[in-house]
Amino acid sequence: MNKVTPPITTPLTQAQIDQFHDDGFLLIKNGCSADLIDAYNGHIYDLRNMDPMPEWAACEPSKRYSVRLFNPHLHDGFAAQMMKLPIIRGTLAQMMGREAVGIQSMFFYKEPGAPGQAAHQDFYYIKNDPMTMIAAWIAMEEHVDEENGCLWVIPKSHRLGLLPHGAVKNLDEHEPWTDETEGIDLTKQVPVIMEKGDILFFHELLIHSSGRNRSTDRWRRSYVCHYIREDATTPRMDLQKKFMLY
Repeated sequence: MNKVTPPITTPLTQAQIDQFHDDGFLLIKNGCSADLIDAYNGHIYDLRNMDPMPEWAACEPSKRYSVRLFNPHLHDGFAAQMMKLPIIRGTLAQMMGREAVGIQSMFFYKEPGAPGQAAHQDFYYIKNDPMTMIAAWIAMEEHVDEENGCLWVIPKSHRLGLLPHGAVKNLDEHEPWTDETEGIDLTKQVPVIMEKGDILFFHELLIHSSGRNRSTDRWRRSYVCHYIREDATTPRMDLQKKFMLY
């Protein structure tokens, strides 16, 4: 029996689609239910609390709640379902003009005191042809703000093309192992304040960053997935598997 492809939802208005293409990002409020977020957070906690941890999720025991989970969708059914939420599939199809596929997922813990990532463009790390990649960033906490390390974006910066990237300048604020976009005015950054279940979609050339988690008792967990159009390709050998969203 042939598998029936479920219909694609159309959650966006034309104004929202235009806004995404104009600004380079779009925030969807309450895109995922709080109950589902709580269940997924609990599931991830249970995975890292196993003794021993699953091989694909393993890390030093002292860092089990700080080291990000990389590509959990390839190993874990719950992570896979979170990658292909119907609202994400439908939103991406409207933004891209055709079906999208997932290629990468990351679960970030960002415990109190953890550094952020310096300003960058995702295309710098994940080349793809044609350039169609969009990230979906799901807030996994009640509040995501400047104190606990929210994202900052430079609206319309996706129009600048790929800019040079170099060494991180502020090591008190940002992780040292990434690269930082050069030749940009960071005073144009604006914070993206989010609540649990909000989903931020942003263009692969949008300049974005995050700050250090300056809270003493608030985490900033998030689930971030990257998608390309179904006909696009990437040379990254570790991201060759295309994950259908239905």
